[in-house]
Amino acid sequence: MNVSDIKRVLILGAGTMGQQIGFTCAMHGYDVVMYDISESVLDKSLKRMRKLGDWFVSFGRITPEGLDEIMERISVTSDPKEAARDTDFISESVPEDPEIKGKVFAQFNELCPERTIFTTNTSMLVPSQFAGKTGRPEKFAALHFHDLRISNVVDVMPHPGTSSEVTDLVCDFAKSIGQIVIMLHRENNGYVFNTMLSSLFFSALTLASKNVATVEDIDRSWMGVMHTPIGPFGIMDQVGLSTVWTITDYWAKKAADKQAQANADFLKGYVDKGFLGFKTGEGFYTYPHPAYADPGFLTGEKKAK
Repeated sequence: MNVSDIKRVLILGAGTMGQQIGFTCAMHGYDVVMYDISESVLDKSLKRMRKLGDWFVSFGRITPEGLDEIMERISVTSDPKEAARDTDFISESVPEDPEIKGKVFAQFNELCPERTIFTTNTSMLVPSQFAGKTGRPEKFAALHFHDLRISNVVDVMPHPGTSSEVTDLVCDFAKSIGQIVIMLHRENNGYVFNTMLSSLFFSALTLASKNVATVEDIDRSWMGVMHTPIGPFGIMDQVGLSTVWTITDYWAKKAADKQAQANADFLKGYVDKGFLGFKTGEGFYTYPHPAYADPGFLTGEKKAK
């Protein structure tokens, strides 16, 4: 298969990242199917994808007419058989649990055509953890996206059983949707950027969980020294606190790391209250007008909640 043979892209998981990936694929001419087990999630995903499109229009990246054409290329379904029909390429964004991902891929291996390429958008796991469950390990690799509103950098990470032809095809597909490919030559938990980012998150969460400094002052320190518009806790809000907690808790338990577990427990306090970050309007900060965006934030003249 060549990249020109890819016509229909299936997105497994219609959450925030699935929505961004699906919209980007449709924006570049692909027919996109969004699959999720929840009809309510699918209904919300279409509305949020339209809202994402409006955001692109506001910045002149697409026209209003172009947005209508993009949305016409996107369909949704909770029927696995319908989702798998005639699919050429899969991007998976289900929860960060290798057992869940393995079960989902095993299900779609039975339903998809033999030609279908499987990719995972996992941010911390490596593909070899569930490659065998896909039923087609030679046609499986990681294609990891960042926030597509602000970044067009992706990680491509094959596992030892991925064929070189499939690795090349995944790279070509990423380029066809306007992405800059960062090629990993060996599996690495956290990929490239996230490896660096996870160290920042760990340090920030450790400071907060030990009550060394407030969330606001930790962000203020990073922003003031590095001259960035956002600090580590603001970034966590953008990633989604449920995602950050899931990853932190998984690795804390896997490594039996007491400090990492304390960090996960600190995050869980927010998650349990439904404070999941930007997508719910409240996390470490409140949105759409977070305190860190206020001109007086750095000097401490205006505090967050």
